[in-house]
Amino acid sequence: EVKKAEEEEKKAPSKEVKNEFLRDRHSLTSEYTFDNFIEGASNKFAKAVCYAVANDPSYCNPLFIYGHSGLGKTHLLYAITNELLTRNPDLKIIYVKGEEFTNQLVESLRTKNGPVIFRNKYRTIDVLLVDDIQFLQKGKQCQEEFFNTFNDLTWKHKQIVMTSDVSPKNLPALEERLISRFIGGMVQEIEAPGYETRLAILKKNDKSDKN
Repeated sequence: EVKKAEEEEKKAPSKEVKNEFLRDRHSLTSEYTFDNFIEGASNKFAKAVCYAVANDPSYCNPLFIYGHSGLGKTHLLYAITNELLTRNPDLKIIYVKGEEFTNQLVESLRTKNGPVIFRNKYRTIDVLLVDDIQFLQKGKQCQEEFFNTFNDLTWKHKQIVMTSDVSPKNLPALEERLISRFIGGMVQEIEAPGYETRLAILKKNDKSDKN
């Protein structure tokens, strides 16, 4: 009986994410929250504005977070998502990597109804979170599609949060009209952490490894 129950549990869908718009991406776990985000002088403003958006999506739109890899940008996107779903599990949210958005668009162009399905997916949601938006620089058609999606969502007062490794103004292959949209809301940098913050992160990682 125990073995059978375990097998049934493995077959069952993940209980960690009930939102259908997130399930096809991957499971977001409770690990990524604002409470366990290591805060320091280098990232406290980024955390504060992300928390404000999670509690009041009209606080600033769009929100653009940038900084080098490994500084916590993805953690903050996950934290926003988990906070929003805690408050309202019925919210339609999409978290997507910039490269994945591009790949999905290319794939959609291979079928007759693909582009319509793609647009309906991204333009009928409440919140769009795009990680590594710099990948949009790879194609003009992708930029065109994102520009139109961006306009549609903001016109409907839907929240958009993006991350990048550099400031919007330092994305040379990005169209000026997109850059203009990105800086039209709030742009916040995450700087390299100081010694105390790095030490806290190392201690947290060491504790996680032991668990």
